[in-house]
Amino acid sequence: MKIVHVVRQFWPSNGGLEEFVRRLALEQIAKGDDVRIVTLDELFTRRGVKLPERETREGIAIQRIPFRGSSRYPLAPSVLGYIGDAEIVHVHAIDFFFDFLALTLGVRRRALVATTHGGFFHTSKNSLLKQIWFNTVTRLSSRFYGAIAACSESDYQMFAGISPANLRLVENGVDIAKFANLASAEPVKAMITIGRLSDNKRIDRLLDMMSALAAKDDEWRLHIVGTQSDWSGERLRKEISARGLDAKVECYLGLDDAGVAEVIRQSSIFVSASEHEGFGIALVEALSAGLLPVVHGNAAYRGFASKHGAVRIVDYEDSRSSAAAVRGAFADLAASPNLRDDGIKVAEKFTWPQVGQKYQTIYRDVLGRRASG
Repeated sequence: MKIVHVVRQFWPSNGGLEEFVRRLALEQIAKGDDVRIVTLDELFTRRGVKLPERETREGIAIQRIPFRGSSRYPLAPSVLGYIGDAEIVHVHAIDFFFDFLALTLGVRRRALVATTHGGFFHTSKNSLLKQIWFNTVTRLSSRFYGAIAACSESDYQMFAGISPANLRLVENGVDIAKFANLASAEPVKAMITIGRLSDNKRIDRLLDMMSALAAKDDEWRLHIVGTQSDWSGERLRKEISARGLDAKVECYLGLDDAGVAEVIRQSSIFVSASEHEGFGIALVEALSAGLLPVVHGNAAYRGFASKHGAVRIVDYEDSRSSAAAVRGAFADLAASPNLRDDGIKVAEKFTWPQVGQKYQTIYRDVLGRRASG
């Protein structure tokens, strides 16, 4: 099968969306598919620095194209010149590519598939405008997709209101071998958060929680592992210093997997104050490592907890209650070490071969309906 994945950011950018596309592409290549990635030629964190137009990494052919406008809705109409003879065009996230390809290729009945990745509701900024856009432009664009894969229960509920006929639930795949069983074997008073330093992650609330926690117990430590985004490393360090947490919070920016693994070995609890997640790959990776998650009750995390358990939901708007939840989680872990194994078992449900097969089934269904129609 000839597949083109279209995604606004890819390697060397490293986040949940990029990792998802990478792993899906690798699964498909392993099965003999012809796979290419079309992405933008600049990283949003390094505007003005052009990346190579073409590159091959891990056997994945990468084509980069120019764009104009903001990172929120980058305009790149030249994407049409790089679709070629693809049998399946798979669009990732809801942005310019989603709308443009729907209204160009979709109206010509090309085989289009999309994965939601949380839509564009990652923050409450411009929420009214986003709702209007979602219920008009996104609703219209959705009609031209053979299938839309919601990558979480919350995304499924969101898109069911505008595109129920072609909607499928396919929860994200996760590389659970990467950090398998790496969390500290003995419970330690150390937390880790992993992810892009974007505004929706609410790192400020994690730091407020850490302040409340350290005020009652000086042994606690917080490890922040991520890549710069809305928050720079400089801003992060200033916020840490402003709270007097320099000796209690460690920052690790741009680590490779081996580096992240070393930090996980020093930790027992995974924390996230994120207001929005498309799915939460880092959460499943944390479970696979044997970390006990204490996370903010956004829609994706609530949906995950209701189906899979092994996850503590708390409101990080209240630093005292979130600190209390972390203390409670540590006490439970110390009293019941099997909680660690419970999380590892939950993570095993998200292996990539299972997810890759679900997408192959969707592709064949879309191509079959197109051929018969």
